[in-house]
Amino acid sequence: MAVKPPLLDVRDVYVSYKTYRGILKVLNGVSFYLNEGERIGFIGEAGGGKTTLMKTILRILPPNAVGVKGQVIYRGKIDLMKLSEKEMKKIRRRGISMIFQDPTSALNPVFKIGEQLMDIIKYSGLAEGIKLSKKELKERAIKLLEEAKLPDPERVFDSYPFQLSGGMRQRVVIAMALASAKELLIADEPTTNLDVTIQDQILRLINNIVAKRKLSVILISHALGAVRRMTDRVYVLYAGEIIETADSDELFKNPLHPYTKALIESAPRLTGEGIGKGIRGMMPDYVNPPSGCRFHPRCDYTMPICKERKPPLIEVKKGHWVACWLYYKR
Repeated sequence: MAVKPPLLDVRDVYVSYKTYRGILKVLNGVSFYLNEGERIGFIGEAGGGKTTLMKTILRILPPNAVGVKGQVIYRGKIDLMKLSEKEMKKIRRRGISMIFQDPTSALNPVFKIGEQLMDIIKYSGLAEGIKLSKKELKERAIKLLEEAKLPDPERVFDSYPFQLSGGMRQRVVIAMALASAKELLIADEPTTNLDVTIQDQILRLINNIVAKRKLSVILISHALGAVRRMTDRVYVLYAGEIIETADSDELFKNPLHPYTKALIESAPRLTGEGIGKGIRGMMPDYVNPPSGCRFHPRCDYTMPICKERKPPLIEVKKGHWVACWLYYKR
């Protein structure tokens, strides 16, 4: 029996940005995969390259992105990196959609929510080959707003973005993503700038919709508990490199890489044990990133080889991979 290929297979992706300071070498050979129906998470500090990685998949990098190379294999046969813009638009409309971390910039302030949502429905796979009337488009738009659990969807439909709260705007962005998501939903820090109660509501909403529609998911979040609860596997991304990956429970119970351990220990404690320890130092400068392992300037276990060679991902136990020279001999 033939093994079914991953829904998404990202291979050795590099991305840099051209700036006035020089070339920022952000993604440094990133590879990962996502099976059909699977939910994976990406964790790591801000500025680690997570959003750049997702934008690379969707081919929506800014104009100053340079040195973009690698493969993004979709459904085992389509390399998204080689598609024309016309072909890529079809993928965005019918196969992959994204919830952006800032709903304010994702929504056009001069158009009402209903107008924006109806346009997405009209040109997405939901209305493919069907000529819908304005009334039918409105009905579908309101149904999506209802699915996103927005109170009084008719009022939201006739509102401008500035007339809605942050949580409501994020729900609208989720509704827009649902208008085109058929197989894969990318949620890029969907709870940014929301209070804790609203964050939990948004994450539960995404989880329920994913289960109902049987979507594959890539979740990026600083809420480590939510990532553990909502995903099957987790990738740890540090300074543009995958440094550890394992099943969600395994990674949080038994983190191996010094950075992963420090990241989990930095999470706020709700049991009266005080605040997290934090990680000394700062993210590296991408204009001149460290040689070898990019984490070595902040690591308490640095060895000479760490400064000389980038460690390969090593399978320490079944399904648990780590890129660290501490585990090489094992």
